[in-house]
Amino acid sequence: MKFTASQIAGILEGELEGNPDIAVDKLAKIEEGEQGSLTFLANPKYTQHIYTTKSSITIVNKDFVAEHDLSTTLIKVDDAYESFSKLLEYYNQVKNNKTGIESPSFIAASTTYGEDCYIGAFAYIGENVVLGDKVKIYPNVYVGDNVRLGDNVIVFAGAKIYSESVIGNNCVIHSGAIVGSDGFGFTPNAEGEYKKVPQTGNVIIEDNVDIGAGTTIDRATLGSTIIRKGVKLDNQIQIAHNVEIGEHTVIAAQTGVAGSTKIGKHCMIGGQVGIVGHITIGDNVRIQAQSGIGRNIKTGEVIQGSPALTYGDYNKSYVHFKNLPKIINRINEIEKKIGREQ
Repeated sequence: MKFTASQIAGILEGELEGNPDIAVDKLAKIEEGEQGSLTFLANPKYTQHIYTTKSSITIVNKDFVAEHDLSTTLIKVDDAYESFSKLLEYYNQVKNNKTGIESPSFIAASTTYGEDCYIGAFAYIGENVVLGDKVKIYPNVYVGDNVRLGDNVIVFAGAKIYSESVIGNNCVIHSGAIVGSDGFGFTPNAEGEYKKVPQTGNVIIEDNVDIGAGTTIDRATLGSTIIRKGVKLDNQIQIAHNVEIGEHTVIAAQTGVAGSTKIGKHCMIGGQVGIVGHITIGDNVRIQAQSGIGRNIKTGEVIQGSPALTYGDYNKSYVHFKNLPKIINRINEIEKKIGREQ
């Protein structure tokens, strides 16, 4: 897809300086730009590159004043970074604006779907599924029976949505993600053998949730596993049965949350964090990467370590930990001195 400078200026409501007809069909960093590419300048430390960039069009702040000749066409806006992000979003909307039903695919006769939907080749849509308007189901996606998807949901290739799952509006589910798989529920018998506990609940995902590639969200044993609105989950995350994640919480890759744990609103959880089951984490909690959480966490706490300590205590303890060899040597010297005196 090609866009001219005048078209981009119109989308961004920016001021154009240069050739209005020059066109671009790709994006680039300002220092790596080439003919036919679009870039932006937001950080002043990259200003030097605007005089050598080969990018055809550069988005800049309105207060930018060139000190040397430029070969790139400028589009001046209030905030170059924000405008570039807006353009990326617009580009994705255009790129992903697929409609229609590709063949072969299976759509049960009881399925209903709204306007401007896209269902890719080899997709499977089960019985009594309800799809909202502008839903995009990419190839090789599985959607089980009785699933409900809201408007503007995108499910990328190879994702699996098990039966009874409910997904709100404007959600994105990336490739390889699995929503609604069985929770890890087994009980031992007298011989020490494990028998499966039926997982009869479902998964509810509210509006504006992003689920990364390879992430798994298990269905509840009873009731629902719930992902509240605005939650952002990175790739390769495990969310166990009956977990609830509060609004606008973000979780980085390779984190695991065990069953029945409740996580509050506006939390930030780093990568490779392990969280035990049946605990409560308050609102606005910050958990540093690779922490192990085995207790309830109060609202507003910032914690680190395994087992996790408050962030301040962890840093103080780590200073002493690094100095342990020196401390041991001092203790040994003191003991030797006491021994000589005795």
